[in-house]
Amino acid sequence: MNSLVFILADLAAISILTFALYLRRHRRRDLVVSYLGMNVGVLAVATALSGSAAGLGLGLGLFGVLSIIRLRSTELAQHEVAYYFSALALGLIAGLGIEPLWLTGSLMALILLVMFVGDHPRVLPAHRHQTVVLDRAIAEDGELYARLEEVLHGKVHSATISELDLVNDKTIVDVRYAYSPAVFPAPAVPASISAITTAAPAPAAPAPSFDAP
Repeated sequence: MNSLVFILADLAAISILTFALYLRRHRRRDLVVSYLGMNVGVLAVATALSGSAAGLGLGLGLFGVLSIIRLRSTELAQHEVAYYFSALALGLIAGLGIEPLWLTGSLMALILLVMFVGDHPRVLPAHRHQTVVLDRAIAEDGELYARLEEVLHGKVHSATISELDLVNDKTIVDVRYAYSPAVFPAPAVPASISAITTAAPAPAAPAPSFDAP
């Protein structure tokens, strides 16, 4: 009976994590499928191993092996890694069937709460990370930061030069900054040149006529 409760709790938790949190915020269907499949797979294996004496050790080993395989197979952003480990943790907690029931429910709720708050768009909304390609080769830090703040309209916290191309006059920079357009307004657009109007030439006076004698 408890195993059924754990399974239902995990299905509810992974549905909240993937559909209510991740999909609504990041819109990547492929990772939703990955999170669901990984969670249910870990849940099934952990549930099957929970009855054996080595169930806990095998479950933790499975957690590590699956993590290495998945993370080496594709490149993930840091927030996607966090969702990935959360999906694994939910499946493992429910599969191992930790007693009492309230402890399992509390741990799963804690994971969901942390992901809800940590990945909320209102948490540090101005802090951003970008790779910027500048059309000039800039090696001096002061000039580089000034140029980046002008382009990104924000306060640059760190800038790491990935490539300094003196031949093609190009700089590739990995930048972490806080977006603040009110402090760093966009450069003014130059005013358009007004049309120059010229006065129409006055009509020439008619030549005087002379009557023949």
